[in-house]
Amino acid sequence: MQVGQSSLSAGRTRLTLLLLSIIYVFSYIDRNLIAIVLEPIKLEFGVSDTIMGAVSGLAFAVLYSAVSFPLSRMADRGTDRKNIIAVCCGLWSLATMASGVVTQFWQFVVARMTVAIGEAGGTSPSISMVSDLYPPHRRSFAISLYMLGPHIGLLAAMALGGWIAQEHGWRAVFIFFGIPGLLLALLVYVFAKDPGLGVYDTDAERNIRAQPQENFFHAVAGIMKLRGFFLICMGTAIAGMVGYGYAIWAPTFMVRNYDMTLSHAGLTFGIASGVFAAAGSMFSGYYCDKLSQKDCRWQLRMPAIGVLISMPFGLAFLLWPADAFWQLGSLKIPHAIIFAAGFSFFNSWWPTLAFAAVSHLVNSFQRATSIAILSLFLTFFGAGIGPLLTGTLSDLFSAGDAGEGLKYAIAVMIALSLFSVWFYYKAIGPYQQRIASKVSDNDKTAQSYNNKADCTSDNNSSTSTT
Repeated sequence: MQVGQSSLSAGRTRLTLLLLSIIYVFSYIDRNLIAIVLEPIKLEFGVSDTIMGAVSGLAFAVLYSAVSFPLSRMADRGTDRKNIIAVCCGLWSLATMASGVVTQFWQFVVARMTVAIGEAGGTSPSISMVSDLYPPHRRSFAISLYMLGPHIGLLAAMALGGWIAQEHGWRAVFIFFGIPGLLLALLVYVFAKDPGLGVYDTDAERNIRAQPQENFFHAVAGIMKLRGFFLICMGTAIAGMVGYGYAIWAPTFMVRNYDMTLSHAGLTFGIASGVFAAAGSMFSGYYCDKLSQKDCRWQLRMPAIGVLISMPFGLAFLLWPADAFWQLGSLKIPHAIIFAAGFSFFNSWWPTLAFAAVSHLVNSFQRATSIAILSLFLTFFGAGIGPLLTGTLSDLFSAGDAGEGLKYAIAVMIALSLFSVWFYYKAIGPYQQRIASKVSDNDKTAQSYNNKADCTSDNNSSTSTT
């Protein structure tokens, strides 16, 4: 059973990964800029926390989920993935800039939904490409480098976005961050290289891939039936719901609870969360690659452990006394920011490891579609339901004190993480069985393929002798 080898040079491989990672940084920035400017947008258009939660999440999630499937199917059928990514990056960057020039609320909603259409063609083809850039035993770490995007994006959006909003208004934020995406789209189109589908497939997997492919609905149904896949999706959905609800509303919580400016809250939260989340993502990917070579169950044990450990850190961040802070020049740094950093470090494990787990679970011609399904769960429940539910709970708990209401709303969301831990835990056994079954099936297919080759060789030899 042979494993393929990429034809790309090491330098071209690293450049492609770097460009894809930078695009993901701006994808996450453009998707989540609304978090730092949520309060001024709400005040200008006169809408509630519930409405802002829906716009920041649900409006994005609906179109993202709908469009991601046909684009991922194109990637799985052999369309050049870097072209899909380049076109979509250009589209969402233009839509981000449009978000900063709208004059009515419905126009803002349309612009945000157009961002979703573009971003639907980013993550699935990108992770599919990264999985073909690096062999399986290096895949979790490679994906962890790609998954630095959200954490670096969070840092840039919160820190730099907050300052721009403070100095130039919320509209300038969208225009400023939309422009680089157009340049990135061109760079990816010119310099990135799609290594080809299934570069590191075994001979047996190539033989399977050569068979006629199922139609879209049968393909999705087949992926959903894979052992452990649905449980991984549910664990990721709930972790995403908590993570998005927390990330979108935490800066607003700091503004309300600590009486901070937008730039102060964005800088403090962005540095603490972005730096430590990036460290957690790299740590989990590197360490999981080592552990999983000995026992594949660590691929799901680690995200479950990370989510569980993150919970007390998140609750401490919310409930720590608001009058406890350090004075750094003219800036007040809340003691609670230490717990935000701890939450970000451990809660960054699950995205990297869940996406890597799915890349191991499926065959190469299913990879982009399976990532799209996982992204559907993450986006609909995470980006869609998370901010909306948090905003609704905030309105429900406020009773005259918006800061206290939002605090307990986010705390309830963090408590829901226990369900994510349970789903990941339940997925460990089926995941292990699927990986073992996949290896066994590949061995049997390879043996059958070799036997056919041997028979053909014998027949040819006999014919020739005759």
